Amino acid sequence: MDTHSIYLHIPFCQQRCGYCDFNTYAGISDLIEPYVDALVKEIAACGKSARGGVGIPVHTVFLGGGTPSLLTPKQVTSLIEAVKQQFALLPGAEISMEANPGTVSQSSLAGYRQAGVNRLSIGVQSANADELRLLERQHGYVEAQEAVRLSREAGFEQISFDLIYGLPGQQISAWEHSLNAVLDLAPNHLSLYALSVERGTPLDGRVTQGLVSEPDPDVAADIYEWTIEYLAGLGWQQYEISNWAQRDENGELMVSRHNLQYWLNQPYFGFGAGAHGYISGLRTENEMFPASYIRAINEEPSRDYPQTPATINATEIDRYMEMQETMMMGLRLVQHGVSRERFLTRFGEDFTDVFSAEIKELLMKSLLEWTRGDEERLRLTKHARILGNQVFQYFV
Repeated sequence: MDTHSIYLHIPFCQQRCGYCDFNTYAGISDLIEPYVDALVKEIAACGKSARGGVGIPVHTVFLGGGTPSLLTPKQVTSLIEAVKQQFALLPGAEISMEANPGTVSQSSLAGYRQAGVNRLSIGVQSANADELRLLERQHGYVEAQEAVRLSREAGFEQISFDLIYGLPGQQISAWEHSLNAVLDLAPNHLSLYALSVERGTPLDGRVTQGLVSEPDPDVAADIYEWTIEYLAGLGWQQYEISNWAQRDENGELMVSRHNLQYWLNQPYFGFGAGAHGYISGLRTENEMFPASYIRAINEEPSRDYPQTPATINATEIDRYMEMQETMMMGLRLVQHGVSRERFLTRFGEDFTDVFSAEIKELLMKSLLEWTRGDEERLRLTKHARILGNQVFQYFV
């Protein structure tokens, strides 16, 4: 049986950030308790309770949002215990949780750690006060420093930071200051994202009105290329287009094992409002609104596995589409790329036959390259990392 992952969506925020278009909501904290109860029920809808006592092996769990750190340790414990009861959570499983500076305390972090969370992803976004104001974040860099200090005191060894670059008017010097300030906090994982102005967000409105300049893609590209070289010089390993990791004392790269599940196009459950899953050849999508999600879980009839009462869409992924997605997602892994051998084992076909014309053209354009070590792999060339979307379109 394949090893699976579980994503738990926590859609609550103290205040929505100006750039955010995720499925998150502010001002409905009264729904948190019934929402957690509904999540526990949805977990059971795909767990042992619905499968004749058979527990599906799970090796990663990710609590994302939104702001999962608005949940109490007791609520987080109930979610992790539900996973343990309904699935075969493997020894050494990675249990990650997103947290925002300013929403954690010594006691809450100790409680999360005791509940079983062993990896934190902290949304720092910037160390510059003016940029945090632009993004409408509710914390300063001091709160980020404090969150890291408290996390370590609580026993967290795996800590990742999220940062955003390519902001309107941002210069490389400002980004360099922000990155170095975060590196001073000694994380072992970094997720660095270029700002995208999403339609309908407050930031989009300000750009449209001329109150804020549009982000300059050329500056963002310069920042990205500078960052690749700078972090490499400090010993960081870029393993995915937007992700870097350090090695632990055993020499193992401290990657996000949960996100690796997505990039390898492996199965995962998506529980919670608006969550997506990919199970048994089905792409599932849940009801978006928290109140509607709670009502569906409590009132709608059960559905055939892997759907739950909150499922509003289930799209069958045929074999060719699965091959396309395996190529597209795997090429995000800038070092490993897509293994020819593993693709052949999985599909019984060589990707050089399935995508012969596409690969030939991308090799000719120097956007893909072969790497031959223990396995023959196809990966992005170094200068193609910033052009990833152009490459991926060939396979979609």
